[in-house]
Amino acid sequence: MTMKASRREMLAGGVAGLAAAGAVRAGAAPVERGGAMLAPRPPMGWNSWNSFATTITERQARETAKIMAEKLLPFGYDIFTVDIQWYEPDASSYTYNAKPKPAMDGYGRMIPAPNRFPSSAGGKGFTQLAKEVHALGMQFGIHVMRGIPRAAVEANLPILGTSYRAADVADKSSVCSWNPDMYGVDMTRPGAQAYYDSIFRLYAEWGVDFVKMDDMSRPYDAHAPEIEAAHKAIVATGRQIILSLSPGETPVIRGDHVRKYAQMWRISDDFWDDWGMLEAQFTRLENWTPYRGPGSWPDADMLPLGRLALGERDTRFTPDEQKTLMTLWAIARSPLIMGGDLRHLDAATLALLTNREVIAVNQASQGNCPHFVEDGVRVWSAVPEDGKGRYVALFNTGDKPREVGVTLRDLGVSGPVAVRDLWAGAALGQQAERVSAMLPAHGSALYRLG
Repeated sequence: MTMKASRREMLAGGVAGLAAAGAVRAGAAPVERGGAMLAPRPPMGWNSWNSFATTITERQARETAKIMAEKLLPFGYDIFTVDIQWYEPDASSYTYNAKPKPAMDGYGRMIPAPNRFPSSAGGKGFTQLAKEVHALGMQFGIHVMRGIPRAAVEANLPILGTSYRAADVADKSSVCSWNPDMYGVDMTRPGAQAYYDSIFRLYAEWGVDFVKMDDMSRPYDAHAPEIEAAHKAIVATGRQIILSLSPGETPVIRGDHVRKYAQMWRISDDFWDDWGMLEAQFTRLENWTPYRGPGSWPDADMLPLGRLALGERDTRFTPDEQKTLMTLWAIARSPLIMGGDLRHLDAATLALLTNREVIAVNQASQGNCPHFVEDGVRVWSAVPEDGKGRYVALFNTGDKPREVGVTLRDLGVSGPVAVRDLWAGAALGQQAERVSAMLPAHGSALYRLG
């Protein structure tokens, strides 16, 4: 079973093909390698950050991957990602050790800490874990930080295949404001590209399919040479590796550049289960509309649903807010990356994640755009990939119940049209002039017309 074919087959309504799924702004083209476009649809998967912070172990990863394959893979969630500091032997929470002692090889490349990932012993890295994830029918992803390990610079380790050393390429003035692991790489120096080539070659040898690269998108222009270097290094591996840049807020004005070198990029800083953060994502997703399409996905961040924060709590989003989150990510085609602990996946959260008709909006629609029809509400629409009918999402972002609606004329649709509630999976009859719903505070509705 190939991942792309199975994703297509999982879409509701028998939608076929990898047709263009949105009018993307002319300019720098999305990345293609070997004639195949990377990420033709918004990536779907699971990431360890929201639930495990820096602490996930190989045992926990295996357990979670098996649950993911059973519960979520049948609905298209196929990228399993180990987030930050898998190389840190003493990682323990959402904070970082001030003076880390990361596991590295002799060329200054991070390797999985053997005390947390025993199969990495003997220089094997993530090879075995990636192999097991692949055997489950999924792709394997990792998180990495921009730059070169400070520990490698202090030891002045050699750069693989060159006469240069870590200190020759490190920019000690370029550091992450929130993580102490790395120095930036000065891409004007000899050996700099060779360092990036060496780390991505290692990831490719392990069998990595997806790299979430952090401390990249802010400040964007300062880090642009390293964004380009990571892209060039991935191309040199010959492996189809999706590049996801983090964190945001990526500047919209750099949209042409970012979509040339990456397939996903964060549009905000870390997103958590807070209504204010969710409300702010509406405007960001609206602003990124010109750059959304096959191989080019503005990323509103992971889905903080279910059990979170090292098991300390469940999501703070109300049920209505959870539905609004999923509806917005679907109609705006943000990547669907679950962040909650799958070992504690409850029925309500599973149902929210696995509504095939809602997933189809995310995976198989085009022309996704906002409509500015009334203060205090949000309305989005899109065209199904088969060109038949219209998707409409209605949102009440206010603190009191209210009716939210849009005229068929504003949608460019002639009535009467049949209306189907995608969350309920039920036909609602026909409407001749307007589609509307009485929505609770922070609530939403998602319909297919026609």
